[in-house]
Amino acid sequence: MITGEFPDNNLSMKNFKTIQAALSVSRKEYITPHYIRIFLTGDDVPLIANTTVGVNNKILIPPKEINTIHFPEFDYDKMAWKPQSEDIRPSIRTYTHRGIDLENNEIWIDFVAHGDEGPASAWAINCKQGDVLGVMMKDGKTELYGKAENYLLVADATGIPVLAAILEDLPDTARGTCIIEVHGKEDEQDLETAADINFIWLHNKRPQRGSKLAEAVHQQQLPEESRSGYVAAEFSTVKEIRSYLRKEKHWKQEELYAYSYWKAGVAEDKSAMDRHRENANS
Repeated sequence: MITGEFPDNNLSMKNFKTIQAALSVSRKEYITPHYIRIFLTGDDVPLIANTTVGVNNKILIPPKEINTIHFPEFDYDKMAWKPQSEDIRPSIRTYTHRGIDLENNEIWIDFVAHGDEGPASAWAINCKQGDVLGVMMKDGKTELYGKAENYLLVADATGIPVLAAILEDLPDTARGTCIIEVHGKEDEQDLETAADINFIWLHNKRPQRGSKLAEAVHQQQLPEESRSGYVAAEFSTVKEIRSYLRKEKHWKQEELYAYSYWKAGVAEDKSAMDRHRENANS
């Protein structure tokens, strides 16, 4: 484990400690036909106990034929990442810390299985016990969502892990609506919550071509007070929903967390600047 001052995603100098751990696959399971849960183990798992389930982490996927993680280093004098050679440089993607079990010394991360075109999906589909994955996380607890009596939770398949973590944390006094878009009926999950939540599942076999999430939000009778929203989906969908809630329904900034997890037609590392700029409005 390496701790120290580390830059955030847009390389600004926000000081915080980070965890860098090379973990290995202990087991994997298909939750649904297009959803894989990967369990990871290693000596540094206990250090992750001080983080919040549901927050973002960075996963580092090693190049093929390499079962070692070479973590990137940041040059604070030049304010830039130090270059790595192609043969050892990992692919870095943003995922969600889905859970931890200290008794069994495991954490787990959920992956959408959408074929071999993306490095993370391909890795999740093909990984086997003993394969390594790098994990980087901010150390410490953080507030995952705004507290209220009424909730609007919206996500496509990529946002299910964070919504699931929120749902598990909600008290039995909470109520609200949860709208989730997945590939088909077979990918609907039984998400646990003590709250009074109305679940709406949408089916979309081609999320790259558009989403019905914004339309579904427009159809809801939304709460007027003591409300909190969380939206996690594709770039244009998040932008449309945020605009509707803020401009037409007058939701305040502190009432809405809205985050773009991906941008249609663009790889994560190529769309980062657009998404970070848009997410800054959350």
